[in-house]
Amino acid sequence: MMLTDLSKEKNKVVGLKQTLKVINNGQAAKVFLAEDVDQHIKDKILQASKDNDVLVETVESKLTLGRACGIDVAAACAAILK
Repeated sequence: MMLTDLSKEKNKVVGLKQTLKVINNGQAAKVFLAEDVDQHIKDKILQASKDNDVLVETVESKLTLGRACGIDVAAACAAILK
C-alpha cells in the first residue's frame, strides 16, 4: 500500500498512542512514520514494529503524513489495520 492510498483506507489509526497500541496488539499491517519526528518517538515506533514484525514506511514529513491521513494537522505516525 502506498502513502496515496492511506487517505482512502477506512481501517487506520493516526497518532503515537493509537499506533503503538495496534502494533503491540498485533493489529497493524503496516506503519507509516514521519522522518521529522523526535528521535525518542521514532525509536519507540521502530522498536515496537521490529518486535511485532510490522513493515514501516517512512514519509518525508509530519505534515505530509497528516494530509495523507485526511486530517488538517501534522501526524507523527499512522498504521493500517489488518
